Amino acid sequence: MDQYIIAVPSANPGGLEAAMGMHFGHCELFTLITIQDGAVSSVETMPNVPHAHGGCIAPVQVLAERGVSKLLAGGMGFRPLMGLMQSGIEVFHTGSCATVGDAVTAFLKGELPAFSTDFTCRGGH
Repeated sequence: MDQYIIAVPSANPGGLEAAMGMHFGHCELFTLITIQDGAVSSVETMPNVPHAHGGCIAPVQVLAERGVSKLLAGGMGFRPLMGLMQSGIEVFHTGSCATVGDAVTAFLKGELPAFSTDFTCRGGH
């Protein structure tokens, strides 16, 4: 049985129908999707950690502690990208996906590229 957790920066209220939170560090919350045997088995939300408590690395630590192994995002700075990668979390670029569900579907079809420094927001987080 193959099982893993995907995190997606989301707008309130979160969930598969929620709009993407297009920038990792500034999203309202994360939608956490458990994938089991290639399909969605559960969906929950988790509030984002305020920047005041550890800057842009604080959400990385919380996601790693929750067992997240993949993150789908539209944008992020270099520092959180490196933190996610060092935590063993694979990061994928969502491009023009409008909703969390669109991003998850594209990921499951293998349509999202791995995040690279070309996608980072220079000077942002």
